[in-house]
Amino acid sequence: MEIWLMYLIVTRSFPPELGGMQSLMWGLSRELSKNYMIKVFADYIETHKSFDEQASFSIERVGGPKLLRKYRKAYLIDEFVKGNKVEGIIADHWKSLEHLKTNKKKYCLIHGKEINHNKGSGINKRIVKVLDNVEKVIANSEYTKNLAIEIGIKKEKIIVINPGIDPIKDLDNKSLDKVESLLSVKSPRLITVSRFDKRKNHEKIVMALRNLKQIYPDIVYICIGYGDEEDNIKSLVKELDLEAQVMFFKDISDDLKNALVAKSNIFVMPSVIHKSSVEGFGIAYTEAAQYGIPSIGGKDGGASDAIDHEKTGLICDGNNLDEIYSSINLMLENKKYLEYGKNAKNSVSKFYWSNIVEQYKGILN
Repeated sequence: MEIWLMYLIVTRSFPPELGGMQSLMWGLSRELSKNYMIKVFADYIETHKSFDEQASFSIERVGGPKLLRKYRKAYLIDEFVKGNKVEGIIADHWKSLEHLKTNKKKYCLIHGKEINHNKGSGINKRIVKVLDNVEKVIANSEYTKNLAIEIGIKKEKIIVINPGIDPIKDLDNKSLDKVESLLSVKSPRLITVSRFDKRKNHEKIVMALRNLKQIYPDIVYICIGYGDEEDNIKSLVKELDLEAQVMFFKDISDDLKNALVAKSNIFVMPSVIHKSSVEGFGIAYTEAAQYGIPSIGGKDGGASDAIDHEKTGLICDGNNLDEIYSSINLMLENKKYLEYGKNAKNSVSKFYWSNIVEQYKGILN
């Protein structure tokens, strides 16, 4: 009889809460539960009950005031480890491990911005102390790996495993028809699906659009998301007289969001580093690739792990408006986006969870 090893997954971000990190930790837990006994320790969310019941593994929710929760969670995990045969602990964030006393093997995911602190600073010392005591540090991209080395993490501890994605479901005709009626004659079509924050660089895309409009009078830029910069971007659109060219969507169904991506020509997100905030990878690029949509990403951050430059899209300097403009124009000229989009669709399967989980199994076994 095969005995399954038990791993604990400790996370501050988990569904039903929405977000990229939540999806990542859910996908990892679900895939690992096919070969291991998995128990997740996650933060309490009011709507968790119906979600947790459909999971194929055990989920323990930890509530209480946020300041005390990390100590309570650490205590509960340490107590659980004492009474059960646990092989190791996988964490979403260095802070999820900071207060654990157990000497079980630990594995910690790193994403970019949460470790991007000056070497020698108080927070940097805390990060290094935690990550020095783990079996493996799992970086989401080559960029994040190099960042970790720069801040003092031992190179031999770090392995790069890109975030996984699920294969897309077929799009329903109702959503596709709705998108066609919304966009009608508007073409070419650019799209960004992300939070509105400085790092995502909507501002420069809108500024590039002003010039692109001269060549492509029917061009449209679709923005899906919400965030702190939303009002600023809307003001800029008005100021540049681009209200006919930019469409904003938020709180829409996944079906409509996916249909809007599928009916676009280029996914544009030339991210930049803003303060210490950096794009560690960019799952949105790989999700667009599934629909045969190529991407334009920024050189600062981990986009080049998700985009194969001049094959599945383009990498440009997000701080340089001319480069953003010329990258978009280059892909629109002679419909280059069709070739890049086809390549993107053909190579995206390497990011499927079924392939990504094998890399995790390689370090756990």
